[in-house]
Amino acid sequence: MNIAEPAGQNLSKDREQEFEIVFKKYFKGLHAYACTILHDEVMAEEMVQNVFCRLWEKTEQIEIRESVSGYLYRSVYHESLNYIKHLKVRDAYQTYAVSQMENTNNTSHNIELRELEERLDVALKELPEKCRTIFQMSRFEELKYQEIADRLELPLKTVENQMGKALRLLRIKLVDFLPASFLLFFLG
Repeated sequence: MNIAEPAGQNLSKDREQEFEIVFKKYFKGLHAYACTILHDEVMAEEMVQNVFCRLWEKTEQIEIRESVSGYLYRSVYHESLNYIKHLKVRDAYQTYAVSQMENTNNTSHNIELRELEERLDVALKELPEKCRTIFQMSRFEELKYQEIADRLELPLKTVENQMGKALRLLRIKLVDFLPASFLLFFLG
């Protein structure tokens, strides 16, 4: 069949020259049309090439019911829209994946933080009372050693010694759970 023949005719693979003529005749116009839809010259070229590849591969199955030009422009239009839909689905999935990762990270972080709080609470309860009180005043109330000594009416040296003891015991109890940098910051 001649590709330029009237509607209702099938394209055939054995007519390479006809295909080449149609390709050369319509490619530039189809590319410009796809560019107006996609605003991307490279992807527009790919959409037009996809249409021509499908036309070539399925020549025996495709029946053109209107002009070849109408068929090609409609095909490029649908190919371009499908690509845009694909981009939207991909973007939606990426947004979803990032959201899931953030939720997983937040959930994981919250679980770790909760476990740390539980372990710290247990470790603090295991400290001798004087050590625990001095440690809590220093780390949680952010008091200086002299302020702790004044409040508890203890010598400064006793506060320093009790604080050192508390830090040593907590390091031992939490060493498997905490990274070294955190231990240095929190317990150092």
